[in-house]
Amino acid sequence: MEGEEVIKALFLFATEGILIVNEMGGIVRINRSAEKLFGYEKGELIGKKVETLVPHHFAKKHQEDREQFNQHPHARSMGQGMELFGIKKNGSMIPVEISLSPYASPEGRFVVAFIVDITRQKQVEEKLKNYSAELERQVKNRTLILEEAIIELEKTKKDLNDSLAKEKELSELKSRFVSMASHEFRTPLATILSSLSLVKKYGEKNEIQKQDAHIAKIKSSIANLTDILNDFLSVSKLEEGKVENTTEKFNLRIFINEIVSEIQPITKEGQKIVCSHSGSEFVVLGKPLLKNVLFNLISNAIKFSPEGKSIEINSEATDSDLKISVIDRGIGIPKLDQRHLFERFFRGHNATHIQGTGLGLNIVSKYMELMDGTIKYTSQENQGTTFTLLFPQ
Repeated sequence: MEGEEVIKALFLFATEGILIVNEMGGIVRINRSAEKLFGYEKGELIGKKVETLVPHHFAKKHQEDREQFNQHPHARSMGQGMELFGIKKNGSMIPVEISLSPYASPEGRFVVAFIVDITRQKQVEEKLKNYSAELERQVKNRTLILEEAIIELEKTKKDLNDSLAKEKELSELKSRFVSMASHEFRTPLATILSSLSLVKKYGEKNEIQKQDAHIAKIKSSIANLTDILNDFLSVSKLEEGKVENTTEKFNLRIFINEIVSEIQPITKEGQKIVCSHSGSEFVVLGKPLLKNVLFNLISNAIKFSPEGKSIEINSEATDSDLKISVIDRGIGIPKLDQRHLFERFFRGHNATHIQGTGLGLNIVSKYMELMDGTIKYTSQENQGTTFTLLFPQ
């Protein structure tokens, strides 16, 4: 075949769209593949501007680019790095790839455009993109599921550790209770048994004074046992969540004086309880819980103070808060023991010879939490201790 025939055959039967545009942008020749691609009849596009095949919103820009290309023509792909679209006769747009090749002849300068419909390629790319997005979504969902599973596992682990810690604590509490109970119960029970024998003996001898002394010892021992049982009952109720704070309005000064009158019989010889109050006498608090707290603190002040020492109870009510202080001049709390003060069964090393369960201050701290109050203290060994209760009003 002659060269011209080969070129003609390639132009006419190429599956790619081919069109030739003059310097003015007019289409001077187009093959059948290009006409079919854009939906035109044979020869229908000859003489029309190439912008006929460009979407309207790109037409002006395309004309500017075309004129700029004519100033420095060279073979290249059109719109590198951009998505190109052509517009069909029916107005629909199709994605295309375009290569440009300029050439000159005696008739003038021309540009040959090779146009490929990449609709199928774009569909495949879109499918791949959708597949990638779906895959990413599934990975993200499974990652979330995994993260939730890890969080749940960590929670289960924490719950298990908490349960084990609670079980260990209960075991330790049980051991400490057995140890404490064996000591604290044995002493008053032994006193009761021996005093009962002596009461009978002195009764037979009609020694009433000695008999009364041992009856007093029996009463004191029974009171000690009652205190121990009350402490354990309070701890049990706190653990079971059965302790509630029910508030009411009452006269604080009268309330404190009643507690002092009730606790007066257990004071040591020469001990005096001095009360003072300033501000409004009426407060709104949980009366039963406050009574237990004050009774515990005052009885401790009596217990850990020597004979002849005074105990002060100062209360002050303002518009913003209520402060109650219980001050003693007793044995005080050793500095090294103070950080353990509110722990269960804890007893200062200078108080082991004084009867007690080591539960009182732990119960006090729990009651204060229920009343939305705070408890503070200052103490110096052999100088005394001050406990201060603070309540918002």
